[in-house]
Amino acid sequence: MAKPTNGYLGVTEPVSLSGPTEIDVVRTQELEKFLADAGLYPSNDDAVCREEVLGRLDQVVKTWIKRVSRAKGYNEQFVQEANAKIFTFGSYRLGVHGPGADIDTLCIGPRHATREEDFFVELHNMLAEMPEVAELHPVPDAHVPVMKFKFMGVSIDLLYAKLALLVVPEDLDITQNSILENVDEQTARSLNGCRVTDLILRLVPNIQNFRTTLRCMRYWAKCRCVYSNVSGFLGGINWALLVARICQLYPNALPSMLVSRFFRVFANWRWPNPVMLCQIEDVPSLSHTVWDPRRYFRDRFQHMPIITPAYPAMNSSYNVSTSTLRVMTEEFQRGDEICKAMDENKTDWKTLFEQYPFFESYKHYLEIDIMAENEDDFRQWHGWVESRLRILTLKIEKYTYNMLQVHPYPGDFCDDTKPHSCSFFMGLQRKPAPQSDEGEKLFDMRATVEDFKQLVHTYTMWKPGMEIRISHVKRKDIPRFVFPGGVRPQRPARSVRPARSKPSDVVTAVMGKFSGVATDESSERKQVQVQGLHLDGVASGNYLGASEQVEGSSGMKDTDVFSKEAEDIAIKNLTGGSVPEMELPDEIDELQYLEFQGSGKEQGTGNDTGDAAPNALAPANTAHISTVIAPAPTTVTEPSVADGNNNEDGEMQSQISSETNVSSPLKRKAPEELEELELAPTFHGVNPLAAQNTQRKPLRLKLTTVTKPTTQSS
Repeated sequence: MAKPTNGYLGVTEPVSLSGPTEIDVVRTQELEKFLADAGLYPSNDDAVCREEVLGRLDQVVKTWIKRVSRAKGYNEQFVQEANAKIFTFGSYRLGVHGPGADIDTLCIGPRHATREEDFFVELHNMLAEMPEVAELHPVPDAHVPVMKFKFMGVSIDLLYAKLALLVVPEDLDITQNSILENVDEQTARSLNGCRVTDLILRLVPNIQNFRTTLRCMRYWAKCRCVYSNVSGFLGGINWALLVARICQLYPNALPSMLVSRFFRVFANWRWPNPVMLCQIEDVPSLSHTVWDPRRYFRDRFQHMPIITPAYPAMNSSYNVSTSTLRVMTEEFQRGDEICKAMDENKTDWKTLFEQYPFFESYKHYLEIDIMAENEDDFRQWHGWVESRLRILTLKIEKYTYNMLQVHPYPGDFCDDTKPHSCSFFMGLQRKPAPQSDEGEKLFDMRATVEDFKQLVHTYTMWKPGMEIRISHVKRKDIPRFVFPGGVRPQRPARSVRPARSKPSDVVTAVMGKFSGVATDESSERKQVQVQGLHLDGVASGNYLGASEQVEGSSGMKDTDVFSKEAEDIAIKNLTGGSVPEMELPDEIDELQYLEFQGSGKEQGTGNDTGDAAPNALAPANTAHISTVIAPAPTTVTEPSVADGNNNEDGEMQSQISSETNVSSPLKRKAPEELEELELAPTFHGVNPLAAQNTQRKPLRLKLTTVTKPTTQSS
């Protein structure tokens, strides 16, 4: 990391250097009491137990490395000097973990201890024989290979990094860039967590205020259903980076003010302008890929770039999609409004942390049910399917041209009557349409669902009994086991709209269809800004000037008096820099890349480094979908229910139909009749289907329920 020489932390000047007022002190005390009452702080016994677990784990890996060294034929003197070391990162290292939280750990070993054989085989076998270890689950094919288990009741995520060292010293400093010399990409990614965590603590002006604010924001994100990296929202490291940036902008503020300014800044942030804690550093002597939208095409189209401070800098929020960014932006705006109301003494902290009513906020949902034969199979199947659900969100966005918005719930629900199974849910709503576009719109998701299921079934560790079922459910049909105590809450009055349900839309949904009529402001052509970086005239590898142009200079003077108007102007300059716009190509290239990673690497053929982006104009990979010319299938129609205006949930006909309207190019064919041309990508914002018609017709597509996976290829 480059040392700051400008007298302040961060890539821009602070917005305000003002100290806390008496009101800030009182509200901070109220906030800390609220967090303590919510049970967010671990007990002393819990802290002692975790330290004991880490000490035992460190002894285990030291014993393991000596056993590995002896097995490889090294002499006894070298065996005694052989060493492996445990580091922590994540919430535990940052000091914001709560009771029952897992511990993110990293095992660093010498060059002769391999990941594939020694870590995932020898160490795995050692842990499996220990009575203190339970629920041992290795994930060697993950983007960052990990071994998950419980040690003395404490959940552990253990990564491995193989350094180019003959002996690992006890005083190893992993923040030095030289530690990355001659290491593979998996080791670099494994080291990144520890390196980023340590640098965050060095880049914030007040660690205690940072920790309290971060603990608050993590709890808020969980309450509002926007905490989950795997679901396409933000994970722990992402929230830490955002909070750290606010701490840099308000170095003398207390947590109550930092929380308020967090929402004010990011409610107005012009994504995809990147959030950075320091100047991005490029080390020519090391060959690791650094986030750079000037060099890498894919970096230009990431929706919410939050850049890690450690080399190699990368976007930690790569999983964010168009739909999840929409959800988080609306939540930031809600938080900003509540904090403004708190400034006027109109509300309190409890309002900010109200649980988000996920199952009251949408009229239509996708239910993804997974099951397996036993607990071990279910644990593996659950981890695999959960990691692929983000691709389903991307596919829905792509095939509906972002007209259907998706809100994945960050977690699962279990039905106690069905062992070894769980359910995931996604809220569905139509994007607000202009007045001229009002009318029924149907979305066909048969091909999307079938394509996703085929992708999921590429899991190389698949066993009989591992199943996935995807169905469409209406709000009133949500199963009771998702509600606390199995009791469905009373519906609020119709005049009360849940938060985030902005569009005043009338949606008609069925087993076989999803349609909607929305009245709201005009929708705009799908565009994106080029990462907010002014790419011209910036020296290669030097981002300081570019970062200043992105976030803007606040013009902050070293004064204690800072008016609200001046602060608003500074925030506007910080978040609203003018950047060039360009049309966003369709996301099929990202889907291809993700599917290639998800299936190819499982077979041992995928390139998991992510160094080079695929050609955005390349045709979609359709090798896993069969194109069969078959007789027209028969239509199976179930009893229909007429749509009525008095129906609260917008009831619609319930039918499952494989009938295809050949005359309409906007209706998808049944999965077995898909043509390769239909899976070709859209070219830079141009809809090829619309191009075939002089007058663009509204989408009339169908959403079908798929109840069983395909066990045999058609």
